[in-house]
Amino acid sequence: MLLAVLGEARRAGRPVTVLCPPGALADALPPEVQHVSIPDLGLGGQGGVARVAAGGRMLARWATAARVLRRTARPTADGTRPVVVVNSLFALPAARLAGRGGGLPGGVSWLVHDAVPGGRQRAVARLGLPGIDRVVACTEAAAAPVRALGADVRVVPYGVRWPVADLRGARHRPPVVGMLALLTPWKGHRVLLDAVARLDGVIVELAGGSFSGDQAYVDELRSRAERPDLAGRVRFLGHVDPDTVMAGWDVVVSSSVLPEAGPLSVLEAMAHGLPVVASAHGGPTEFLTDGAGVLVPPGDADALAREIAALLADDERRATIGGRARAAVADRHDVATTLPHLLDALTAVSR
Repeated sequence: MLLAVLGEARRAGRPVTVLCPPGALADALPPEVQHVSIPDLGLGGQGGVARVAAGGRMLARWATAARVLRRTARPTADGTRPVVVVNSLFALPAARLAGRGGGLPGGVSWLVHDAVPGGRQRAVARLGLPGIDRVVACTEAAAAPVRALGADVRVVPYGVRWPVADLRGARHRPPVVGMLALLTPWKGHRVLLDAVARLDGVIVELAGGSFSGDQAYVDELRSRAERPDLAGRVRFLGHVDPDTVMAGWDVVVSSSVLPEAGPLSVLEAMAHGLPVVASAHGGPTEFLTDGAGVLVPPGDADALAREIAALLADDERRATIGGRARAAVADRHDVATTLPHLLDALTAVSR
């Protein structure tokens, strides 16, 4: 999402500087975008006494990042006041510190595209929100918990490429159910595997990489896939081109066990006319309205299995749902329209 916003800013002729730790994001920045390194601003996964010490280090990193941000966001020689866009929840306190005493004259926007599910995240948001001038969310699901903290939030919908190939057609043999998501526990891969285990002859493909800290979860998924009820029917694809892999799928699943603000993989599948079965919380409840997809209770493998089986048994229903999904993307989620609106909302900050 951030890279898409950066690309739109560059197309609009705006100079862009990104403050982030070294790593995947910094490596992915286009050459014309300036990178300024800051420390990692998160707390990490420590517990007990180590967590207290980690909290102290996090406060120090916030202060360091605030100093760098204050220096970077000074008005330019021609009087331009750079707008600061905060992309990470844990960067909010640093932005607040940097803005004390008018240190960020161009104003600060927070781009909310992740859920704020727990007490720790809400505490960080409360700490940082007094330093934010504008909050922009990509779904109502992302906006709701921030509004609950007293913030005024504008919603600008997510978008994906449009038009794209229509992948509706006769069912593959054997049928293939796909999921495009990072291999991390809250994405609910285990629910999907348990559901497919109830369906004879169905292949499941899991597309997506993983963080090193989730290796135990990945190992668990692989062990589950080797059990007799799934043996030979689960494919771990790793990083793939979504358009290419979805051409071989009949049904797409998003089985997250915690609310997602707005999984782009759902919109990408919808754009291609593939029927989506998703957990009934978060962004998918907004995307899959008016017959554009199917919702099931989170964590309910039986319900997920029933809906997958029903879709695989009915070519006409899959095509109908896919057509409604494509119409929804064309109407509300064309990135050529949504992305300029998002950039305008983020940068139109006035004090």
